[in-house]
Amino acid sequence: MAHRRSPIGPGTLLAAALAVLAQPRPAEAAPDCAAAPSRADVLAGLGPRGELVLASGARAVLDGLQWPEDAAVAAAAQAWLLRHRGRGLTLVARGETDRWGRTHVDATVEPDPGTAAPADAEPADLTGGLVAAGLAQVDAGEGDTLCRPALLGLEAGARRAGRGLWSAASPDVRDGAALRARMGRFVVTQGRVLWVGERARRTYLDFARKGEDGLTVTVSKRTWRHLQERGLSAASLRGREVRVRGRLEAWRGPTLDVASADMIEVLDGERAPRR
Repeated sequence: MAHRRSPIGPGTLLAAALAVLAQPRPAEAAPDCAAAPSRADVLAGLGPRGELVLASGARAVLDGLQWPEDAAVAAAAQAWLLRHRGRGLTLVARGETDRWGRTHVDATVEPDPGTAAPADAEPADLTGGLVAAGLAQVDAGEGDTLCRPALLGLEAGARRAGRGLWSAASPDVRDGAALRARMGRFVVTQGRVLWVGERARRTYLDFARKGEDGLTVTVSKRTWRHLQERGLSAASLRGREVRVRGRLEAWRGPTLDVASADMIEVLDGERAPRR
């Protein structure tokens, strides 16, 4: 005897479709952080400012860090990387190539089979290793997003321990003379935001009172929108302890232009939610 199939009504189909749509989807990576498939290469040497020279003839830059500008720290960073010369690397490219045709990458060094390292030893992370040793600062570069926010935690540990470049004090946000001495250089500094001015094209964060000589941070309209999406506003930033990073410029006094929302960290109270 043939079995009759139960009819599937439109209501059942609609419920099934809605159930599929309700399933959580993995968050899409920001365009700057889109990762290409990993590939293997060998570290053949170093170019200027820590550029990786690879056996394949390609050149790459470690993503998420700022190469140190202090000569002694830069030499230590170079020596740290050259310990891995001739070793196999696993490279994951991030985003598009830069204006010089270089690929920004995450790079890990596979354990040397000729050593007595534990079988479960993890590959050495070049970016994380430099940051944890205090030999580089975290920087999103020209991108809107820091692809590996966990690097900020590694940097915080190096800063607390006074390792590498963190053995020297950062310039105070209210010390105009000290800031001007770093003009044109990448700095990481922190202080309390005393005033926030929202304008059509830019938002201004002042760390010194009007008439005093101190730091002003400028935030583009695009970056300010990203900060607002994370729950920050002029009212919520005013009076907060904030860490900022970027390259110092001169504009009515020492000015730091923040290109990425990840380069502003709220340090006191509840942090703004990450995306």
